[in-house]
Amino acid sequence: MSSFSTRALTLLSSVFGACGLLLVGVAVSTDYWLLMEEGIVLQQNQTTEVKMALHSGLWRVCFVAGPEKGRCVASEYFTEPEVEITTENTANILKMVRTATPFPMVSLLFVFTAFVISNIGHIRPQRTILAFVSGIFFILSGLSLVVGLVLYISSINDEVMNRPREPEQFFHYHYGWSFAFAASSFLLKEGAGVMSVYLFMKRYAEEELYRPHPALYRPRMSDCSDYSGQFLHPDSWPPPQRGRSASDVSSDISIQLNQTLPPHSYTHHTTTHTPT
Repeated sequence: MSSFSTRALTLLSSVFGACGLLLVGVAVSTDYWLLMEEGIVLQQNQTTEVKMALHSGLWRVCFVAGPEKGRCVASEYFTEPEVEITTENTANILKMVRTATPFPMVSLLFVFTAFVISNIGHIRPQRTILAFVSGIFFILSGLSLVVGLVLYISSINDEVMNRPREPEQFFHYHYGWSFAFAASSFLLKEGAGVMSVYLFMKRYAEEELYRPHPALYRPRMSDCSDYSGQFLHPDSWPPPQRGRSASDVSSDISIQLNQTLPPHSYTHHTTTHTPT
């Protein structure tokens, strides 16, 4: 059951990470984050006439109605684009949303790094720390993206609230599918990060479970003699002295052995030769 859950976490974290990377990559590269439409209200028959409609992303603005219909211009971050905008508030919205652009880019970099590290960790599961590192990068990627989304929404809401209320004009806006992809990517990356960290905890626990006890590495002492195991333990060895040869050290050990062993009594037999 434990191995099954580990394989399931490995598979799910890979799928969530791949989907999060794909969605944020599509969101950053497309220009359907925001759709805006503005015009005038005809009082005679209560109909509306669209003066300008556009959809914009992080890098480009495309006009679908108005004088600039069919034209797409790049979002200039240091200079203003040479296009005709109907109202100043719409231009301010396109200007303010640029402040949120760096955060999705950082998020894309983080999720790509996390995806690479995560796959290396799956190929070499003995590198347990890789699962933890990839999980941290997934979580940081999601946090960076959500900061960008909050800045994007707040900048638009601020400009819309400051827009003058005129009954003969109308203004509509809504978020496009690129924005929805980015929001979905945040959920997937956070899920992948949590599962990667949990996978690290399970792998670490399994390593601790199957790791041999340190007592198994101790040298076995012989029971044949009271003194046989005394010199097998490194703590009983004499301290090494600089400048002495290996033969001197071995002779010192043999002297200690002779001193430790109990004295033996030797019987001397003397033979007397009688002269013939």
